[in-house]
Amino acid sequence: MTEKLLEMLKRHEGVRSHIYRCSAGFWTIGAGRNVDPNGGIGLSDDEVDYLLENDILRVIKELSTEYPWFNSLDDVRKDAMIDISFNLGATRLRGFKRALAAMEAADYKTAAKEFLDSKWSRDVKGRSHELASMIETGEYLL
Repeated sequence: MTEKLLEMLKRHEGVRSHIYRCSAGFWTIGAGRNVDPNGGIGLSDDEVDYLLENDILRVIKELSTEYPWFNSLDDVRKDAMIDISFNLGATRLRGFKRALAAMEAADYKTAAKEFLDSKWSRDVKGRSHELASMIETGEYLL
């Protein structure tokens, strides 16, 4: 694959970082990738994993930058916080002031309780209970 081919395809197809409808009316992303549920090729498992891995790295960077205590967590609690932040986004996570203060103080029982005492927990049900358990115990449920 040559650089000229990449440049030409990007020029011909156009490049967009958000989903859009192409001239034929199909949902498309990137440089002409048809992801339409009605006949598109979607994403391969490898592409899904690539996107997910990049998103995880972004969330880790956000958490490490905003919460200095994040880097001192054990792997299980880090994973729980990554999952929570991945689901909520950085802005909504900031709203969990008591849970985050408890995390900073290493009061994991209180942090778990505070995460569970939320609309988010009621919305995501089992996910929040699994993550709260991971925060409280430092152990995976799997």
